[in-house]
Amino acid sequence: MENDELVCEAARNGDVGKLKTLIDSGADVSCFDKDGLSPLMHAAKHGHAEAVKSLLEAGAPWNALSPSNLSAGDFAMDAGHQDAFDLLLNAGIQSELVLGTIARKGSENGGSNVDYLEDRVSFSEDKLMDTEDKAVMMAWEKPLMEAHAKAVCSGGGHILNIGFGMGLVDTAIQQYNPTSHTIVEAHPGVYKRMIDSGWGDKENVKIIYGRWQDVLDQLGSYDGIFFDTYGEYYEDMREFHQHLPTLLKPGGIYSFFNGLCGSNPFFHVVYCQLVSLELESLGYSTQLIPLPVKDCLGEKIWEGVKHRYWQLDTYYLAVCQAVEDSE
Repeated sequence: MENDELVCEAARNGDVGKLKTLIDSGADVSCFDKDGLSPLMHAAKHGHAEAVKSLLEAGAPWNALSPSNLSAGDFAMDAGHQDAFDLLLNAGIQSELVLGTIARKGSENGGSNVDYLEDRVSFSEDKLMDTEDKAVMMAWEKPLMEAHAKAVCSGGGHILNIGFGMGLVDTAIQQYNPTSHTIVEAHPGVYKRMIDSGWGDKENVKIIYGRWQDVLDQLGSYDGIFFDTYGEYYEDMREFHQHLPTLLKPGGIYSFFNGLCGSNPFFHVVYCQLVSLELESLGYSTQLIPLPVKDCLGEKIWEGVKHRYWQLDTYYLAVCQAVEDSE
């Protein structure tokens, strides 16, 4: 039996002693067996936490995927092996804090949304699309946007939304009659549609045309903020979070479209925890409220859409609150 098969067998059986011997002899812990499963996937699938720990310490990639697009964390999560799951979750968070390998796309423009902003978009009743048939926003998100609006408007006052899209969240925000409602939108086609639709004529609405990075000096202080941009990456949202102490009033509510790794359940959990930790370091508490979305996502919804940006049964609504100073 070759070393690759021996490592997978030891992992599958939870034989930590044999596993360590193989690792010490130079066995490849990143190998895959004939079924496309890695030793870490085998250990996670069978709940062998000590084997998972040994493999991670030996450099086994926590984010490797099987032919069915499942990671070791997915196998542990599906089988209810909490100890193995916790080890993998922690490994994922620590790795992403340092490297950010999943959400970093490595684009030539450094994660900028310049390409999207120069692209033409098309509107239909149920979706906003770019020229590559990728969905910028879709009508199935409406209940989610209504929930986000309810959260950020819960304290009333002044509301800021970054990214208009189809106007779903802004329409919902208007129902709460905020004191002021500021909308930042950078795409010329979307901006034109906003103006043509009369958004610029609403009494409490202020529209700022441009990328949020370029119009920060035009923004004030808000009681509620929602963030949902297209063509940007996790690093862009992380950068926006650095401005929250200036933009969000103490006790205010911040939320964002939580589409992070929306095609893989375990990676999504990793990023939910990661963003919560990073916001906590800035002085914000984050509550993740599960919203079932399976019934919203039929096959017909994705007809004509090149990339299914959301494939999970549950959406986690992030509600972040600035911690008030205690004196």
